[in-house]
Amino acid sequence: MTSTADAQSASSLAWARRRGSVARFWRSYRTHRTGLFGLGALAVIALVALAAPLLVGGDVQSVTNAPGSALESPSGEFPLGTDQFGRSLLGLLIWGARISLTVGLMAAALSVAIGTLVGIVAGHFGGWFSTVVMRITDWFLVMPTLVLAIVLATVMSRSVWTVILAIGVTSWPTTARLVRAQTLAVESRPYIERATALGGGHGHIMTRHVLPNVMPLVLAQTTLGISNAILTEATLAFLGLGDPDVVSWGGMLQDAREAGAVSSGHWWYLAPPGIAIALVALAFTLCGRTVESVLNPKLGVSAR
Repeated sequence: MTSTADAQSASSLAWARRRGSVARFWRSYRTHRTGLFGLGALAVIALVALAAPLLVGGDVQSVTNAPGSALESPSGEFPLGTDQFGRSLLGLLIWGARISLTVGLMAAALSVAIGTLVGIVAGHFGGWFSTVVMRITDWFLVMPTLVLAIVLATVMSRSVWTVILAIGVTSWPTTARLVRAQTLAVESRPYIERATALGGGHGHIMTRHVLPNVMPLVLAQTTLGISNAILTEATLAFLGLGDPDVVSWGGMLQDAREAGAVSSGHWWYLAPPGIAIALVALAFTLCGRTVESVLNPKLGVSAR
């Protein structure tokens, strides 16, 4: 009974410390005006994306049941105009937010997961193994990410999952190098030596001691990576390498290019998806810089 009570007490204490850490993080985060602006913008966009089926319905992508005529300018009925098929650009913009945000979040999560695993393993084991892993990382780092993503998206089937995989497996090297450096710093501390002397194995050291200490860096890198993933997805879709069966902001720009919106002066076809991509990328960047500043004040990052 005593051991059970002690275990419950330790668990309660751990959860209390976590709640206190979250509260301290939020108190510091909300002092940054730009971070709050980015977070507010993301919250609004996410809510609109989640409510897209209720706001515009699932038939907004239908070409045969388009409610308007081709390339109508903004009006009361169509606030952002229509595309070359007569579909409402406002409805497409709202629906496209679902794909763009999903791809950005999942691709960034995959990229950071790969980079974190590679960085911790390379930093922990060191020696020739770390040298080989870092040379492979350097090769990926010097190769243009977009070119590698285009190659993968070309040779694989055109789908949302292909785009996520193409972005995720080509954009992890930066995270890997940052995490490796942090891992080396953590493992030089005395408590790592004590844990090893007490019989802690490689898995215990990496998961119980190193990983919690690199998580602030990983979190900041994730928020910064989402904006890059969204921009890369838009680029791939603009180049015609996205999923043709779904609506995304990059795909809308591709459709506008094919419809000759640039040469014919149909600005309302180009501006909304371009502004949406820029706004989301800016919002995630502001949040990422603020998280980086809050979690590691020594960096001297000013996000106010």
